[in-house]
Amino acid sequence: MGLPPELLGAGEVEVLSLRTHVKELFMPAVVLVLVAIAIGMSFAMPTNVQPWANWVILAVGVLALILWVLVPFLRWATTTYTFTNRRIITRRGIINKSGHDLPLTRIVNVAYSRDLSDRIFGCGTLALTTAADEPVTLNDIPDVERVHVMMTELLFGGETPPAVPKVKDE
Repeated sequence: MGLPPELLGAGEVEVLSLRTHVKELFMPAVVLVLVAIAIGMSFAMPTNVQPWANWVILAVGVLALILWVLVPFLRWATTTYTFTNRRIITRRGIINKSGHDLPLTRIVNVAYSRDLSDRIFGCGTLALTTAADEPVTLNDIPDVERVHVMMTELLFGGETPPAVPKVKDE
């Protein structure tokens, strides 16, 4: 799922590659089940009632499957976040591809948030503040606390800052 090595710079190492949490596929899964039930029930009806109704329900069902199941799945499958030792690379797009690279040197703050559904599913939002005070938010990051720690390790080198000497009161 990560980037091909030829897309990385010299000396650049991929640290983590992921996509949004699978909770993004919850509603498409519900739609898939409901459409399958509707199509199945339509073909279980007697054909002498409305013989063309089965084909209309099938056509509407296939359209619903494309719009509300297939497209969200493809969006989820083609959206990736790659963290390297130099930058954060986002790629997304089904037909039209788009990408964004954020150099780690531009990041001044890393924060995360998790609402109730995020805590249930084990994901969250990673908020990165750049030197230009432009927030970059990465939504539905799986195991966001681990990614937050990894980001701080990348940004601050994993070393604790030297202790500041205490000034004695005289």
